[in-house]
Amino acid sequence: MKAILTEQPGDESVLKVGDAPDPRPGPQDLLIKVKYAALNRADLMQRQGFYPAPPGASPILGLECAGEVAAVGAEVSGWRVGDRAMALLPGGGYAELAAVHHGSAMHVPAALSDAEAAAFPEVFLTAFLNLFLLASVKMGESVLIHGGGSGVGTASIQLLGLAHARSIVTAGSDAKCEQCLRFGADVAINYNAGPFAAKIRAATNERGADIILDSIGGAYLAQNLETLANGGRLVLIGLMKGAKAELDLATVLRRHLRIYGSTLRSRPAAEKAEIVTAFLARFGDALISGQLRPPIYKIFPLAEAAQGHRMMQSSEHFGKIVLQVA
Repeated sequence: MKAILTEQPGDESVLKVGDAPDPRPGPQDLLIKVKYAALNRADLMQRQGFYPAPPGASPILGLECAGEVAAVGAEVSGWRVGDRAMALLPGGGYAELAAVHHGSAMHVPAALSDAEAAAFPEVFLTAFLNLFLLASVKMGESVLIHGGGSGVGTASIQLLGLAHARSIVTAGSDAKCEQCLRFGADVAINYNAGPFAAKIRAATNERGADIILDSIGGAYLAQNLETLANGGRLVLIGLMKGAKAELDLATVLRRHLRIYGSTLRSRPAAEKAEIVTAFLARFGDALISGQLRPPIYKIFPLAEAAQGHRMMQSSEHFGKIVLQVA
């Protein structure tokens, strides 16, 4: 099959189209003929050598894809050859074929295009896992999402809206803040216009955010703790700006704060299947009706994966960047 290969870590120029062995699906797997695959920040980290694929996973980049089922494992039920499928992958999306455990796949509703379907699983399941299963967001709570214009950010805005929770986002420009507000965020703050903590406390009548979903890491820890309400929950899902920071444990104790560290990619297949099942139980009707859909910023041909990585690195996009494979 054709795939994007990276012979060694490096910048975008290491991404080349080449030939790779077809994946061999197991008895609990689906083989998907990939039509589209979506980009994620983890792909950029893996390309640079900072985020290797989990043991046993494909070394090919790509954490989500959509296409048509080409083969169904002997122990799989509920799927047929020819079904439209979108899947959460531990790797292997930037390729013509992808094998995935059936529990990590979802049927694509008629409301979604194949490109939208490819951009759905990683970000919506990440937002759902961390906001709903870990942080247990409740109706009326205020949730701060760093990077409101990202894939996870736009997914979070939609899910929080359906859950009747308040979404407060940060973004890197006034223009992107306006985009977030038009998309449904309740409050948007330009993080390049000075510290955000006081602005968020002001936006919550000095209560603070009940939950923070943070992909930034060390550089934001102090402000995040300042921003949280008493009993607030900080969910760390990335380290874009540092893995180390000084933690004031007295603040954590005194204000009854909770800090979670969470990744989705490395979780076992059975755990991912449970997350998919819980997501569909809570938001399946909204998915089928088209209420949930990722905004697509740009679609590149597979051979232009490097341009997609450059665009994501620049953070100019709003929503998702997608590769057309077939």
